[in-house]
Amino acid sequence: MLGSFIDVGTQVLVLFVLIAVGAVLTKCGMITEQGSRTMTDVVLYAVTPCVIVNAFQREYEPRMLGGLLTALLAAFLSLGFSVLLAELMYRKKDVDRGVVLKFSLVFSNCGFMALPLQQAILGDDGVFYGAAYVAMFNIFMWTYGLLRMSGKRELKAALKAVVNPGIIGTIVGIILFAFSIKLPAVPASSVSFLAALNTPVPMLVIGYHLVHANLRRVLTDKDAYIAMLFRLVLIPLAVMGVMILLRVDPVITTATVIAVSAPVAAFTTMMSTKYGHDTELSAGIVSASALFSLLTMPLVVGLTQYLTA
Repeated sequence: MLGSFIDVGTQVLVLFVLIAVGAVLTKCGMITEQGSRTMTDVVLYAVTPCVIVNAFQREYEPRMLGGLLTALLAAFLSLGFSVLLAELMYRKKDVDRGVVLKFSLVFSNCGFMALPLQQAILGDDGVFYGAAYVAMFNIFMWTYGLLRMSGKRELKAALKAVVNPGIIGTIVGIILFAFSIKLPAVPASSVSFLAALNTPVPMLVIGYHLVHANLRRVLTDKDAYIAMLFRLVLIPLAVMGVMILLRVDPVITTATVIAVSAPVAAFTTMMSTKYGHDTELSAGIVSASALFSLLTMPLVVGLTQYLTA
């Protein structure tokens, strides 16, 4: 188990070095609020779809298709379980705080933090199954998440769930995989180069938010601690336990646990800002959970690898 912990811890530490670089560049005035938003858009609309498409660029195997369906089901159930917990735990909270706490408990940084770690630990198979979680994450975020943040049923929510870049990338990737279609050399190389940005660019953005977060407020907020405890430890352990009991493939189990154990999604702050909720609390939870994940992710993922070996 110690070896698994060290391997995962090393990869997480690499990500935090990149986050530190982002923090330094922010302090030096090289990354501004507008710059962080622009980089976020680049990752959302260009990099993430390329990561997913790149992961599906492989020969079709019935076994992998079955694994993909299993990964999608695991993602759906874990997110659904998180939604149920959030609604039960924070139903009586002040609206602005309650919405942020619910969002923080449900949504992990499965794209920015998990995909790079899945690639490093599990290789292409890890990203292949990790893409399933990202796809389900996008569906939940643009339906349940949007409904909670906006406070009303937006007619465009269902359309956004279908046409957002993560879902489009997944659909394109599955089609290419199912028909064993290989992209020509030029577009394949372009997709690969853009996909390679998925590790450094999001970490720089997290570094920006870390500098501007009010960590003191979060570290004295009991509700924030509880949300982070569920997000980083309790929900991942529950998902791991169920998947091991059901004897799900170890790679699928580990990829799912990595996605579930990632810190609070950066989207929490973006959505809070957009809809006028407690932005300071959201930025603090995102940043604090990223710091705590330096310890929790190696422990949870290392334990998963040890138990599934």
